[in-house]
Amino acid sequence: MCNYTECDSNKTQKHRNSNIIPAIWLAGVLLVLVTVCSGCKSAAASEQISAAKIETVQEEVRDKAQPNKEDEKDLFTLAMVPEYSGNAYVDINDDVPFFSEEELTEENFQEYWPLDELGRCTGAFACIGPESLPTGARENASMIEPTGWQSVKYDSIDGGYLYNRCHLIGYQLTGQSANERNLITGTRYMNVEGMLPFENSVQMYVEGTGNHVLYRVRPYYNGDELLATGVLMEAKSIEDPLVQFCAFCYNVQPGIEIDYATGFSKANETTDSEEVLAIVSDPETGDSESVTRSVEDEAVADEGKEEASEEPAEITYVLNTNTKKFHMPYCSSVKDIKDKNKKETTMSREEIISQGYQPCKRCNP
Repeated sequence: MCNYTECDSNKTQKHRNSNIIPAIWLAGVLLVLVTVCSGCKSAAASEQISAAKIETVQEEVRDKAQPNKEDEKDLFTLAMVPEYSGNAYVDINDDVPFFSEEELTEENFQEYWPLDELGRCTGAFACIGPESLPTGARENASMIEPTGWQSVKYDSIDGGYLYNRCHLIGYQLTGQSANERNLITGTRYMNVEGMLPFENSVQMYVEGTGNHVLYRVRPYYNGDELLATGVLMEAKSIEDPLVQFCAFCYNVQPGIEIDYATGFSKANETTDSEEVLAIVSDPETGDSESVTRSVEDEAVADEGKEEASEEPAEITYVLNTNTKKFHMPYCSSVKDIKDKNKKETTMSREEIISQGYQPCKRCNP
């Protein structure tokens, strides 16, 4: 039996113990909660960092796939191009290309940007120099059918065919022939009247000086149309200021109406149908589309279906009217031809030979 003082002391101690145990338990619970929350925050932070890294990598991949696209999108738009008014091309930005200072280099390179989700070409970029000019035989590109491709022929067009497989960067500058990233469906008019003079001028400059030209060609489309409305051609010589241009070439053909969504075409209503022959049947696919033509041309059209599958050569040859030989433009013999005996032509190889010319044994055109 305890006295009052001892009993009171024991009660006080028990009361203290009863308060300490819940306090310790509560502190443990709080510690666990803090640890869990800290882990959640760390995990969330890690996820945010990982997501940021992934997004950064994806952006870098996109930038490498299509160089300078983000920078260029605000520099040029189709709104800057006036309506076609009879000229094959129009100067853009006062004929000054949209190259940045960082892009100016004399180091030889070639870039052909990836096709978009519709299979359309998006652009080609290169530094053209003596080392990029072709030296081997030209590869056949007839197996490639760029978006909007149609085999169609009108006798109102020089050469007959409405469409060519147009190189964004011409073969004579890089030797690229059967590269699907470098080929678009372009009218004969755009190819010969619009793009070819620029390509030839750069080729002659590089051959004559040994210098380099930064060169970029980009096709532009309206919405999901398969045919480009035209191409923006930019060039700037690196070692001197002699070459510089920024021009938009129209993908049109005078006298012909074109459906840019599909590539189908027909003669303008104002065009005399007796002067138009259209063949739009591809022997490989059997696809066809009705186009205005005269009744008396029906037999000719049937005979020409097999012929329509072949693409006329997109090559400029150099004739020596004195020796009766013809050369590729890059042939070393061309520089020895006197100006009075030199003549350029886009006739086919067979046509040139039929006129009494012989192919050069150096370049074997």
